[in-house]
Order: sequence, then C-alpha cells, then structure tokens
Amino acid sequence: MSSEAVKPRVRFAPSPTGHLHVGGARTALFNYLYARRHGGTFVLRVEDTDQERSTPESVRGILDSLRWLGLEWDEGPEAGGDHGPYFQSERRELYRKELDRLIGEEKAYRCFCTPEELAERREEAKAAGRPLGYDGRCRTLDDAGREKLAAEGRLAAVRLVVPGGETGWKDLVRGGVSFQNDQFGDFIIFKSDGFPTYHFAVVVDDAEMEITHVIRGDDHISNTPRHLMIFEALGRPAPLFAHVPIILGADGGRLSKRHGATSIGQYREEGYLPEAMVNYLALLGWSTSDSRQIFTLDDLISEFDIPRVSKSSATFDPEKLLWLNNFHYLKLPPAERAKRLVPYWERDGMDAGARDPAWLEKVVEIVGDRVKVLPDIGRYTEFFFRDVEPGEAEQKVLRKAEKVMPALQKVIARFAGMDPFSEEAIEKAIKEEAAAAEVGLGKVIQPIRVAVMGRKVGPGLFESLELFGREKVLERLRAAFPTT
Repeated sequence: MSSEAVKPRVRFAPSPTGHLHVGGARTALFNYLYARRHGGTFVLRVEDTDQERSTPESVRGILDSLRWLGLEWDEGPEAGGDHGPYFQSERRELYRKELDRLIGEEKAYRCFCTPEELAERREEAKAAGRPLGYDGRCRTLDDAGREKLAAEGRLAAVRLVVPGGETGWKDLVRGGVSFQNDQFGDFIIFKSDGFPTYHFAVVVDDAEMEITHVIRGDDHISNTPRHLMIFEALGRPAPLFAHVPIILGADGGRLSKRHGATSIGQYREEGYLPEAMVNYLALLGWSTSDSRQIFTLDDLISEFDIPRVSKSSATFDPEKLLWLNNFHYLKLPPAERAKRLVPYWERDGMDAGARDPAWLEKVVEIVGDRVKVLPDIGRYTEFFFRDVEPGEAEQKVLRKAEKVMPALQKVIARFAGMDPFSEEAIEKAIKEEAAAAEVGLGKVIQPIRVAVMGRKVGPGLFESLELFGREKVLERLRAAFPTT
C-alpha cells in the first residue's frame, strides 16, 4: 500500500488506566495532523480491556485533555461513527468470533501449559542457548489430549501458529525493519481468563476499523512483527507503520514523573496554554527543513508529514516549553489573556469574575511579559484586588519615608483634587513635588509604591495608580502616611 494511495484512516488508542501523558499526547497529535494534512479520518479508540485498572475517570480525563489540545476526533466516543463500538470492552464478541475462525482454520490452537511449566521450559531453553519462545508443545494435541487436560481443570489460553522465516516491513520513519519469527514462538492471542491480548485486540480493531496507517511510539517496534503475523492469519491487509521516537528526560532516561509533570492535565492545571503545548509536542521528534520553532495548530496541519519525523529520540526541555508558553501568551489579545486568567485569579481568592472586563484587560497589559504560566498572574497583580501587607523590607521603606513626608503629603493633597485621575497627571504631580522638595524622584516613588501595592517592585507606578483609581490610592496612602 502506498502511503498516499488512499485517504488515511489513523487512530489514537489510549488505555484508560491513568492520565494522558506527554508521549501519548504527542502520538495523538501526530495522528491528528497526518489525518488533517491528507484529508483523512482521525479515530479515537479506547483500549479498556484491563478491567482492574481502567476507570471512567481516566476516560473522561483523556477525552478532556485531547479536546483541550484542540484534537477533535472524527470517530470514537461521543462522536460515533460507522466502525463502532469504540471501546474494546464492548467488542469482545467480535474478538471471540475472529478467534474461533482462526482455531477452525488451524491458524491458532488452545494451550493448556501452566505458568510454572512455561517458566521451567524457558529456563531450560535459556541454559541451552535456544530461542526463548514457546516450544509449540500443545500445537500437536488431538481432541482427546485437549479433553484430558481440560478435565484436569487446566484453563486454556490460545496461541497463534507462528510460521518460520522472518517478518519485516518498510517503516515510514525507520525504513526496512525485520525480525526472525523463531524469537517469538507461538505467542498467546487470547488469555485463559477469556480476554484477548493487546496484540490480538489491536489488530482485529485496526482491521475492522480499516486503519491505513499506524503512527505510534517506537517502543512498539518489537510488537509489530506479532501484529503483522495476526493480520496475515486473519487474511486482512496490514496498515503502513510509522514508529516515532520515544521522548526522553534531560538525563537521557525515558520521560517519567521524576522529570516533573508528565500528564497533559497537570500542565493544564499549572497554567500552560494549549497552543504552547501543541507547538512544543510537535517539535518532539519532528522538524521543518528551516528549523522553524513557532507553529499554530493550523500551521502544523499545513506543514506536518511523516518524512520529517526523526529517527532519534526526542528530549523534553521544560525551559523551552516555558519559553513557548510565554510567547503564545503574549500573542493573545489582552481581552483573551484576561479571559483565560480569570479562573487563576479566582483560584487565588481574587474576585476577577466580578470586575469590569475592560479593567482586567488593562491589568493584563500593565503586567506585560512577566507571566510565564497563567498562575503567575496572582503574584504580579494581587495588590489590584486586595490589600497586601508589606514585608520587613517594605516596612523599612515606609519608615525611611519620614525624610520625604512633606513631599508625600503634598502628593496626597494633589491626588485628592485631581480630576481626571490620569497617568499623565499622576506623573506630573509626583515629579513636581519631588523637585520642589529637592529630593530624588525614587525617594518619593518607592514609598508610594509600597504604600499602595505592598511591594518594592511591580509594574509601572503611574499607570498602575490610574488603574487603582483615586479613592483606593488615597485610602492606602492615608493609611500609610497619616497626617499628624
């Protein structure tokens, strides 16, 4: 099959045993982009056959994370489609039907070997230097032999008859790949508990859902020969495979919790933007010929293709993600920035939702590029929403203000009669009173800043005071510098 011969049908098939992690999200993104670039279909399938660990909460978290990233699926949960159901737990009859067909065609057989027997034979093979795969002992059992073992109470798994020779394919990322079949032996495709193995279920699903391209992490490369053998046994055409590089932490180990946040939900909670996350995920193992770094989702749809995916592992760089987050934040119009910041202000106990949106926009503009992740907004703007108690360093500034108290009192008096209370008028008053008192401008500005904001450092004073409004500024100045 040519990679361009048909409209691609790709799939992302997470297991709902936890959160959507960075690696899974990158895989979902690459599948989504490939489908959109080539006018194909992006299928979401939930592989929930792990009954003990799969949870509805994990399913919801995965769906929410994909939607937050902007990766809407064409078929799957909550979207429907002609190839459902899209939960593996609801497809067991189909797996059983295909299994029975393989057994009837003698392409698979029931195996009654116990785990203990298998472990013992594996050690023997290892000691003798033989392949460690199953030795095919139950392949030649007749009906009487199977009935005898079943009567002993043994539960049967089902194994695929693995042919001799080798299995290979032309990977769209890695080129030619092949494995000797004897290293696998007749592997299990249905477990003794009545559930299909991952290998069997994924192949049946890919075949039934007419998946044309499987784009997944290269940690699945050793699984692909098994999958190709199952496709062959089922008599179904195999998709094309593209194995993308795994993601490593800065220490060269596989990305994990020890490197910090790994789930998309956690990055969302920490205030990263979906635009930045998508941009960064795309750069983990893919690039353009000009090494461009900044992309929107629409840009990526136009640019992405498999030939530009690297064979080498990608390294996750939190600092680069943080830089991209700040970049995409600053690209947003102030009104949109303010809208996205409201939940984080509210989370920190600030009544942003009750404030005038136009006022919030001005707050956002005053803060400028200081915000790297959305929760940063609280520490840079808290004083606009509530009184901030000065710390010890700030108290020293207020105590030293005694030396310029006459100038400060004149500034307060001018503020009281100032209308409009504008940035220009505020600046003029402070500068004139500092000059009249023959003191440095900073010696007047600093105590005003601390009195109003409770901080020694912050956004521009004059525009900030205008944003506070005259009454709030006077209230805080008079509290800090009462007349005697």
